[in-house]
Amino acid sequence: MIPPLRHYRSILRCLAIICMLLLLNGCSLWHSLFGEEDLTPAELMSEGIEEFNSGNFESAAEIFQKIKDRYPYSKYATTAELKMADALYEKDQFDEAYDAYTEFEKMHPKNPNIPYVIFQKGMCNFSRVGTIDRDQSFTRKSREDFERLIKRYRGSAYAERARRKVRECYIKLAQHEVYVGDFYFKMGKYGPAMNRYLYLIEHYPDVGQYYSALEKIKVCKDRLAEQKEEEKSWWGRLTHSVKTIFD
Repeated sequence: MIPPLRHYRSILRCLAIICMLLLLNGCSLWHSLFGEEDLTPAELMSEGIEEFNSGNFESAAEIFQKIKDRYPYSKYATTAELKMADALYEKDQFDEAYDAYTEFEKMHPKNPNIPYVIFQKGMCNFSRVGTIDRDQSFTRKSREDFERLIKRYRGSAYAERARRKVRECYIKLAQHEVYVGDFYFKMGKYGPAMNRYLYLIEHYPDVGQYYSALEKIKVCKDRLAEQKEEEKSWWGRLTHSVKTIFD
């Protein structure tokens, strides 16, 4: 029995709709209907690099993760690990990026990119350094990474960049000590203030705060001496009054 003509028309209409959807949506619809075509490691890497260079770091990270998962023994896997860390850094996910760089350094200690990796670890902490009135733990951590890079890879181009960052860290730490010292000074706590200034000239003598700190130390000593004399004077008056009562 021959199907009615309207059935043929319905079939043709459905085919026309499918063709139109394929034309409008391209490969994405094809992949959703029939599954994604497996790309080679080289193709995935090229796609990931393109996404990264375009600023699409989330997409780039997903592609680099695919390379790590699907092709862990390919020549692109190591590069994917490093670029994955870079993508996390660019997304301001500094904790995750630091861990990824640390894992890369642990797994590939002889890789020629290790100086860059250590520098980036320093930058993960340096990027979170706060203002001078805040805790400076990230400043100290970043300085440690930069100094380790300088010590291990003295001739590296990244070592020179690390030296500049180390100086920035020392300046920030010195400014913090001055800030805290000035805070105590304004409160009239000259002992703690002087200790901060003394710590500064001992540990950060070459960052432009040395002579200012020396002047403030002298003022603190003078104020402490004045306070001591006032206490003696007060005590002297009190003891004299007590002796007068019993005489």
